[in-house]
Amino acid sequence: MGEFVMVFEGSCHCGAVTFSLRSATPYPYMACYCSICRKTAGGGGFAVNIMGEADTLDVRGREAVSVYRARRAREGDDDGPSSAQRHFCARCGSALWVFDPRWPELVHPFASAIDTPLARPPERVHCMVGSAAAWVEVPAGEGHSVFDEYPVDSIEDRHRARGLITD
Repeated sequence: MGEFVMVFEGSCHCGAVTFSLRSATPYPYMACYCSICRKTAGGGGFAVNIMGEADTLDVRGREAVSVYRARRAREGDDDGPSSAQRHFCARCGSALWVFDPRWPELVHPFASAIDTPLARPPERVHCMVGSAAAWVEVPAGEGHSVFDEYPVDSIEDRHRARGLITD
């Protein structure tokens, strides 16, 4: 990843779980409107994920952490559980981070769980808006990119293209 590295400190609401990790992509710019994020972590009908280095994740209070693997339903058929592991505090329900073994080098903490001050992103990306709830207003216009599904560019690609990280 890039030369600029930030250390995030995070926690759940009740304080039973605290964690830290490094990230070279510290701008919380991507809001996900999928039904899973919306229902498990989204207060505004979406969740904001950021990206960190999985091998630096240090968790205190791990005994209070539970994992949810969402079921992937398509057209009424159940495709079984997702490989993504959504970690949350079993005591207060706070969404903490997502880990997916398909990308073992990454962990995606929810911006809402980060206690370290985060920089305001220069733009916002709204993904999975095809799954947005009818009551959610998705911002549009200058400074907002909107995608029915996921954008082609990764979080790292978008940071790099905007000069927010370097190699």
